[in-house]
Amino acid sequence: MTVKKQAAGRKETGDQNDFSTGSVSGHILSLAVPMTVAQLVQVLYNIVDRIYIGHLPGASALALTGLGLTFPIITIISAFTNLFGMGGAPLCSIARGRHDENRAEHIMGNTFLMLLCFSALLMVLGYGFMKPVLYLFGASDATYPYAREYLMIYLLGTPFAMVGTGMNGFINSQGFGRTGMMTILLGAAANIVLDPIFIFVFDMGVSGAALATIISQCLSAAWVMLFLNGKKTLLRIRKSNLRPEGKIIREITGLGTAGFIMSATNGIVQIACNSTLRAQGGDLYVGIMTVLNSVRDVISLPIQGVTNASQPVLGYNFGARKFDRIKRGIAFTSAVCIIYTFLAWLLAFLFPEPLIHIFNSDPELLAKGAPAMRIYFFGFFMMALQFAGQSTFVGLGQSKQAVFFSLLRKVIIVVPLTLILPHVAGLGVNGVFVAEPISNFLGGTASFVTMLFTVRKLCREPGKA
Repeated sequence: MTVKKQAAGRKETGDQNDFSTGSVSGHILSLAVPMTVAQLVQVLYNIVDRIYIGHLPGASALALTGLGLTFPIITIISAFTNLFGMGGAPLCSIARGRHDENRAEHIMGNTFLMLLCFSALLMVLGYGFMKPVLYLFGASDATYPYAREYLMIYLLGTPFAMVGTGMNGFINSQGFGRTGMMTILLGAAANIVLDPIFIFVFDMGVSGAALATIISQCLSAAWVMLFLNGKKTLLRIRKSNLRPEGKIIREITGLGTAGFIMSATNGIVQIACNSTLRAQGGDLYVGIMTVLNSVRDVISLPIQGVTNASQPVLGYNFGARKFDRIKRGIAFTSAVCIIYTFLAWLLAFLFPEPLIHIFNSDPELLAKGAPAMRIYFFGFFMMALQFAGQSTFVGLGQSKQAVFFSLLRKVIIVVPLTLILPHVAGLGVNGVFVAEPISNFLGGTASFVTMLFTVRKLCREPGKA
């Protein structure tokens, strides 16, 4: 195919993915449905592991707690994935809105390069400091062997996990939501099938769960790379774009810092919670927090799908200077998220035992986990404001605001409260669970109100686009 024909083909496909025309809510939903399904399946990578490990014969509660201790490390890997993936994809959308495909491909190439380099670095550091880090995160002599067994295998898949997830955002940013969904579906389907085979049939236990996960991540990464170098993609990973460009990398990391901090601070919160809970209530409460985080991961998926889907649509229209469409997109996203999270809060409040039972059937964990869930999820609907504000900042390239509100909710509010409240008025372990709803109300309100004022200002200043 000649260069002229390739360009014509790209223009034709690009017009079909032009977010500056047609229904704003329709564009968001067209991306939100496959992205939500993709994220659901993405969560299944770890959720399925937790379900199977939580029902292992014998010391299932200890094994589940050991698996929970690995979350901060996995979260750190996700944080660096977001640093580059969530930084590069919105910039790519803005470049597409300006019809600057050359810049979009340079952004994508540099993102890919950074994901590869940091995946190798994190893998080396993970093996080198595994034991002291796990004990720092709340491991005991009883739970450390399970955590180590899982990580020894899981860390081998770090490059696959980072490339598959980080580069999948560039598929979605081009409007190929279904293809992005298939990236995750492929890996999760493999994980669901392989988990019981390795864990129970081959009697590999925790090691089997880790092996199934990295094989699945490898399949997802292969799918992403095949598409981004195939015929249907609008943008390709070219060798000429794999040279590091300082300005572009600074822009990527500047915007991606919000996603990085959101994930990294999740890890910090997990560390604070695990350490405090182990000191206040023992290994059982670390297992309860593992279950609560698992439930939250699942019920947060639709809201994350909608807000993530809004980012390329908002970014494209920002680049195209379609300010009215930006406002309509924010209004639609916010309304959907608030309604959904209110219903999710009612579900967690009314039916905690069935939700916990999915992950573990230990009678003591069920008995103590139900009241903890009611406290932890109180006012969950306020998280909608945090998600809506945060996604709008990222979609419009407002990195400073996105970074600040990531830090505000987790580092400035949650972590200090997690450490202080257990010692106030005899709250004990309940103090850890109370910290979450307080942060939802304070952080969510601050993020959303600031976002409204920021958008109003940007839409009055054409030069900012």
